[in-house]
Amino acid sequence: MSLLVHTLKAGRQEVQESHISNSRVGYCFIALGEEVPPHPGPGWTRFVCISDTHSRRYRVPSGDVLLHAGDLSSWGSFPQLTTTVEWLKTLDHPVKILIAGNHDLCLDQKWGEYGNAEVSLTKAPSSGYLTRLIQRARAYMHSHESVGMYYIEHEPLQFTSPSGRVWKAYGSPAAPVYVEGAFQYASPTEAKGIYNRIPNDTEILLTHTPPYKILDTTKKGSHAGCRGLLYRLNRLKYCRLHVFGHIHEAAGSQVDNAEGVPRVSANAAMQRCESAVVVDLRD
Repeated sequence: MSLLVHTLKAGRQEVQESHISNSRVGYCFIALGEEVPPHPGPGWTRFVCISDTHSRRYRVPSGDVLLHAGDLSSWGSFPQLTTTVEWLKTLDHPVKILIAGNHDLCLDQKWGEYGNAEVSLTKAPSSGYLTRLIQRARAYMHSHESVGMYYIEHEPLQFTSPSGRVWKAYGSPAAPVYVEGAFQYASPTEAKGIYNRIPNDTEILLTHTPPYKILDTTKKGSHAGCRGLLYRLNRLKYCRLHVFGHIHEAAGSQVDNAEGVPRVSANAAMQRCESAVVVDLRD
């Protein structure tokens, strides 16, 4: 079956067709302000992938499922978080799945346990106040399931797309340590423990960090992705879409093949390119 790659940039549409055995993937990279290709129709699910919105609003194409790969807020405050979530609620995607990122301090329970009263997050007078605020923020994130919005954190989620297809997703907000931030880890051992929790049958994976050497090149030319995530990813033979962000300047999408199975990798960071990645998958 054919794999169709549509790249819309600079006012033109380029269509490439590759013949990959048993491929069930089609994907499109959509640049802001340009026309989105028509939905493929019955038997397909359209995923709209974004990340690193940092309390800003962007033009986001319609689709069946919205995936947000973290850094919902600018600097981790609760008002900044609610600004993003209330905006996302206005979008027309029937299903929305969100994870946090290293900027989303008010969602990290460990950050509250640190009792850092100096952080600009809340100007909290005590660690107890900070802990209560984080509990409030986390409860808020879990309060939108009735409208089809799901917040997941180191956990799986089964959801049904409008076509009736049940998909198996997993989300992790973790990223390698980089200055002060939320959900960070400092060692390969920690990374292994985090990513070994991803179920083998995961089809849609959301992480905040990229895997090593996949859309992770910084402006200085170094690779900021996680080796431990890459190791686990290459053993997820059912994973068809991996969405992440974190490294703004590496935003884009590509098709990777792990053991002959095509998988779309999407760095959906919007902070610089202001673009969403639209991925159409056969049910």
